[in-house]
Amino acid sequence: MVKQFLGYAIPSALAMCIASLNTIIDGVFLGNGIGDAALGAVNIVMPITIVFFGLATMVSVGGGALISKNFGANEDEKGISIFRQVTYMLIIMSLCLSAICVIFAKPIVKIMGATENLLPLAAEYLKYYAMFCLPSLLGIAFNSFLRNDNKPKLAMVSTICGTISNIILNYIFIFKLGLGIKSAAIATGFGQIITLLIALPHFILKKGKLSFGKQNLEAGTIREVLKIGLPSFFAEAAFSVIIFVHNLVLVNTVGEIGISTYAIINYITTNIYLVLLGVTLGAQPLISYNYGANRPGRVRKAGVVMGCLILGYTAIMWTLIIVAPRFLIQIFSSDSALIADAVPALKLYFAAFIFMDLQYIGQTFFKSLNKKKHAIFFSLLRKVVIVVPLTYIFPYLFNMGSNGVFLAEPISNVIGGSMCFITMLCTILPELKRMENK
Repeated sequence: MVKQFLGYAIPSALAMCIASLNTIIDGVFLGNGIGDAALGAVNIVMPITIVFFGLATMVSVGGGALISKNFGANEDEKGISIFRQVTYMLIIMSLCLSAICVIFAKPIVKIMGATENLLPLAAEYLKYYAMFCLPSLLGIAFNSFLRNDNKPKLAMVSTICGTISNIILNYIFIFKLGLGIKSAAIATGFGQIITLLIALPHFILKKGKLSFGKQNLEAGTIREVLKIGLPSFFAEAAFSVIIFVHNLVLVNTVGEIGISTYAIINYITTNIYLVLLGVTLGAQPLISYNYGANRPGRVRKAGVVMGCLILGYTAIMWTLIIVAPRFLIQIFSSDSALIADAVPALKLYFAAFIFMDLQYIGQTFFKSLNKKKHAIFFSLLRKVVIVVPLTYIFPYLFNMGSNGVFLAEPISNVIGGSMCFITMLCTILPELKRMENK
């Protein structure tokens, strides 16, 4: 079981780690090639890009859970039908999002908190990023479905190739051609196209169970996919809301340097977050499949291995942040004032990050076993119900400034993560025990 899990989770986590380099690379090239204002502008747009990612994850997690469950129950045709319907959904969503963001780029970033200085930069970045919405969403989703179709290594390869393309194009566009902030968006977009082109032949040439073909959209199936995937979307949307709220509070308390500081924290956060997400996405097909096949022992074993990997990786990254924060920050900026602000902020923000592992473990089980209400509740609890009020209370009511903004995160991790994990233990374990006794 451990070998099987690692066969899924390691390529998935590695793919997500490589994917996180896309974001980090953008930050490195923008910070060093254009300046700190570019970092701030991208951070203004980040809530929108996270919503894009959340929509793709929602559909792929919801569809993937149903596909794996049906494959486990030997209902392959039903799983294939779900895949085809999800593909149509993604195409429709992508085209709509691209049109809205390209046409209304300036009003959107203004609502998101862009200052007069950051407005043109943020609008330009959003416009070009949105043009590649279709390959971006399809690339994310198809990589997830490759794991459901027993091809985790192909998903890893496609992600790596897309990232290498992004690195090369970022360097050419920013340092050689001097195309400005839109360079990062265009380079990322072409990278997603490469990822998609590598994944597509698997489905077109029918190298696995999943394939393209004619399929009508069924309202019942769409509802079920969305219900299962909504917790994943809420998790991303909640993160988007937090960045939006933090940007607004920071720009009003410490100014644009606060947004640039927060941008660097987000670049580092994204790397950790995506690797953890990769491990959970690798675990999800195994948990859903074995649950559908009525094998509770294997479901438990997958959870234990997943938890060990998540806790181990987080411990390593937390130690690096505490011991060498300046080294991490200098990757993105050499501005001494920005570094001085970012070091204590980074340490404070990650003070209790290991508690978020508990949230990941609990949420993965809730989503994989179709416990939609639990998954949605805990997604909203940690990131919205707890963080949003504290983000306003600490800086304004207690006059803590930017420290108050960054303190809200560890507090929410402790409360939300603990509650999610305890609830999972009290609901999932008894259900697995009942399955064993039948």
